[in-house]
Amino acid sequence: MSELLVGYGAYLVDADRIAREVVEPGSEGLAAVVAAFGPAMLGPDGALDRAALGQVVFADETSRRRLESITHPLIRATMERRIAAAPADAIVIHDVPLLVEGGSHGGYDLVLVVEAPRELRLERLARRGLPRDQAEARMAAQATDERRRAVADILIDNGGSIDDLGARVREVWQELLRRRDAAPAGAAGPA
Repeated sequence: MSELLVGYGAYLVDADRIAREVVEPGSEGLAAVVAAFGPAMLGPDGALDRAALGQVVFADETSRRRLESITHPLIRATMERRIAAAPADAIVIHDVPLLVEGGSHGGYDLVLVVEAPRELRLERLARRGLPRDQAEARMAAQATDERRRAVADILIDNGGSIDDLGARVREVWQELLRRRDAAPAGAAGPA
């Protein structure tokens, strides 16, 4: 959905993409992950073995929190730099899958929550190669649909066709433009 908004002109700050960047080979983040979880977290090419790390952190809350204590500060710092680089009139979209879990949803002008039925999410994860048991473990570690809905200013249903999603995103983009254009001069637009 965020890529559709980028197509309309939004400035994207993608937490998942940044999370990958902060643990790239040679990074401070990768060194800290290996120090915390051991060299078995590295693949033969020296890159993070995400599957191995995922099996550890999604099976054990203490391990997940340990990983988050390493990566989240690095992710936040990178996000702040990207936000500072945005044009003054930009509509900045923060794509943050774990926004509710991190408790930072209150720091945004507007929270868009995209949801799809549980079984459809599991099917989509399976198509990406994630075994069902691992997909269920990841989903169990995330906020419930009810918690996400509770923080949503705008709810977007992603359970239909790509055309349905596109139509809803167009509506949301028009609303974001209205909000930005109605904001007093110098005020930040919706994020």
